[in-house]
Amino acid sequence: MTACEPAPAPRTAAILIASTRAATGQYEDQTAPVVRDWLAEHGFIVSEPVIVPDGTPVGQALRALLHVEPRVIITSGGTGLAPDDKTPEMTRPLLDKEVPGIAEAIRAAGLSKTPYAALSRGIAGVAGSTFVVNLPGSPRGVMDALAVLDPLIGHICEQIEGGHGH
Repeated sequence: MTACEPAPAPRTAAILIASTRAATGQYEDQTAPVVRDWLAEHGFIVSEPVIVPDGTPVGQALRALLHVEPRVIITSGGTGLAPDDKTPEMTRPLLDKEVPGIAEAIRAAGLSKTPYAALSRGIAGVAGSTFVVNLPGSPRGVMDALAVLDPLIGHICEQIEGGHGH
């Protein structure tokens, strides 16, 4: 960058927690701080986490977050088999491009630690200029998933921003 070029704008990120218990105050969410710290370590400006009940409210919150166009939205929760676990169903219609390899890699990393990782139905993709990824609702599952994203997140953002480096 030369003295005449403007500094690149910092990347922004949002966190969406899908948890009926956390949204109603029955449980204190423990995944948002893990995600927030990880995003900050990667240079993102992170907005306050949005916590909503499982199901339809996830779709409404995702649409609202996409409206402000963060570069990244990380969701946690609602990816299992319970009747109200609908985060993937709320995410998929909003995506322009699905990136199945990321969700597959997240599940594979989790499987090395617990067979329950196979039950996660999380997806990942791009909506407009935003990368969206669904992570499990457990702190351990989130940490495993973030380890997968660690070497990828910068390149993901560069590609979304129009870069073509490999």
